[in-house]
Amino acid sequence: QVQLVESGGGLVQPGGSLRLSCAASGRVFTLYHMAWYRQTPGQERDLVASININDNTNYADSVKGRFTISRDIAKDTMYLQMNSLKPEDTAVYYCQAVVYGGVIYWGQGTQVTVSS
Repeated sequence: QVQLVESGGGLVQPGGSLRLSCAASGRVFTLYHMAWYRQTPGQERDLVASININDNTNYADSVKGRFTISRDIAKDTMYLQMNSLKPEDTAVYYCQAVVYGGVIYWGQGTQVTVSS
């Protein structure tokens, strides 16, 4: 079992920045892929960014150049640095972890609201 806890969401003005954190606990040595997704009401959950065990990263086109995904292995924590935020970035952001064997875990989500 892996537990994921997100933090760092909140209200920010357009053009501002936020850093989301996802703290993992449990069988973290089985993790090989982690990602951030986001979801707005009535819409599907969409991939924002991902990072694998080799630190290879992938980004949605809509956030390239603005968001940066990273992880601190010593702290079992993944981050999403979000800069130049836009109103369309408003969503609930979810942390996802995939372990060897293909089991997927999700965090509870953290709300990000970009508004003036």
